[in-house]
Amino acid sequence: MKQSNAFAQNQIKASCDGGVGYLVIDSPSRKNAINAAMWRAIPDAIQWLQASAGARVILLQGGGEVDFSAGADISEFAALRKDAETARVYEASNSAAFAAVREASVPVIAAIRGICYGGGFGLAAAADLRIAADKSVFAVPAARLGIAYPADAVQDFVRGLGSAIARRALFTGASLTAHELFTCGFLSAVTDPAALDAETLIVARAIAANAPLSIRASKLAIRAVETEDLDLLREAEILGVSTFTSADYAEGRAAFAEKRQPTFTGK
Repeated sequence: MKQSNAFAQNQIKASCDGGVGYLVIDSPSRKNAINAAMWRAIPDAIQWLQASAGARVILLQGGGEVDFSAGADISEFAALRKDAETARVYEASNSAAFAAVREASVPVIAAIRGICYGGGFGLAAAADLRIAADKSVFAVPAARLGIAYPADAVQDFVRGLGSAIARRALFTGASLTAHELFTCGFLSAVTDPAALDAETLIVARAIAANAPLSIRASKLAIRAVETEDLDLLREAEILGVSTFTSADYAEGRAAFAEKRQPTFTGK
């Protein structure tokens, strides 16, 4: 049964259907620019999708089927980023949103079309997988605004883009194409715009059909390797070992023996 919820005056929308969660940045009249309330709502929406809606994978999208996101809403900067003190408060909400995507217990797939700039690019970089329409355009314009990009988000850029292209993006503020980012491995696929939703849904459904505990253990282990976090690695090892006593492992073996598709419950 499909479940839905909305946050930040309906500008962050969440829904879940068949284990596939949808998180939509929904302000298309402003190219899905993300205001302060929307930044604060993103962790709440992800938590709801995981804890209440039962999402096994989350598709992160821009509303309106034109743009992913133009990034932070610059019209708020004069009030909310006017000096170092206000900037720290504002960037804390940015960082919390990036962390919520990065540290979600389920995989997050960014489905990107059109503009993917600044904070929108940062959210995509924090995701586990990224699939983009072939005309998508990416940029980090912080240097053109005279501000520094949050350091934790820079780490996501370096991990996803590689250090050379991350330097180019951050130092020049110039745009990058979807095909450039596919070549460097940031994007796992580039599609025709009309096929983007179908292509991402195929991947999402494949993930949702697999054993949730196995996926979670794999995601933790990958994060541990990327961050060189030994505590996280131990947590991943414990979770990995626990899969061998899970009901899903018994179901997987039974389904293989009976030549049928398994039905996993995450237990």
